[in-house]
Amino acid sequence: MTKTLKIILLAFTACASAANAAVSVVDDAGNRVTLQQPARRIISMSPHVTELLFAAGGGSRIVGAMNFSDYPEAAKRIPLIGSNSQIDMERAVALKPDLLIVWQSGNTARQLEQIRQLGVPVFFSEPRKLDDVATSLTRFGQLLGTEAAARQAAAAYRAQVTALGARHGKRPTVRVFYQIWDKPVYTLSGDHMVSDAIRLCGGENIFASLKVKAPSVSIEAVLQADPEVIVGDEQHGPDDAGITIWKPYKTMTAVARGNLFTLNSELLTRSGPRLPQGVAQLCERLETARQRRPK
Repeated sequence: MTKTLKIILLAFTACASAANAAVSVVDDAGNRVTLQQPARRIISMSPHVTELLFAAGGGSRIVGAMNFSDYPEAAKRIPLIGSNSQIDMERAVALKPDLLIVWQSGNTARQLEQIRQLGVPVFFSEPRKLDDVATSLTRFGQLLGTEAAARQAAAAYRAQVTALGARHGKRPTVRVFYQIWDKPVYTLSGDHMVSDAIRLCGGENIFASLKVKAPSVSIEAVLQADPEVIVGDEQHGPDDAGITIWKPYKTMTAVARGNLFTLNSELLTRSGPRLPQGVAQLCERLETARQRRPK
């Protein structure tokens, strides 16, 4: 055997060993998840997890997903194993997964217990801050054995977020009410990533101090806080009043100045690699509000 051939064989053996080596990663619940080899058959239990897996180089390894896993386009072809209210456990078992990636806030305690009974390693994904998305990408890369692609995606994501912060973070503060539902009125507290996005744009979440991640608030509480801006999702039908419920309250600063803004909330509330697009939309809305201040 020639020296060159020996070098090639040694390199091939090293690569094969690395591909089959055990991996151990700590998840967002603080649990260490250990796999005997990089995951090959993954069930994604949340749309944001699906997006992160594709960005980390592992889209082809997703064998099952939850409903609303609709991005990128290839995700629409993944077999669905349920929704946030019901999981088809038989179908999940039939897919023979070697890893389940679960969004703890998006699944009930009963579902989580059913998932544990499958005997398959479970990794909890719960990004709470903007930079947690980049961290999630690198962790997923470790689980998949696709570290290079994951690091590249994380670096691109961080660069976009950093640029937005540099452009908007030191602008005059705008007090913001972020509405996620109107019947009853729901918002997001400082424990949610949207609050971090508001801060990055030079804003202040008026309900950041509330303890519940997605609390219900009264109309009176919003009026008393008197936000300069109200942001909500785009209307999806004639029965969807959205942020138009505030138009009758003409003395509220946000209404008086015409600062009732909509955006594609999926880009801002889904903790995936498209977040910078949603943050950019939010920053633009807050900058518009600054321009509308009395001279």
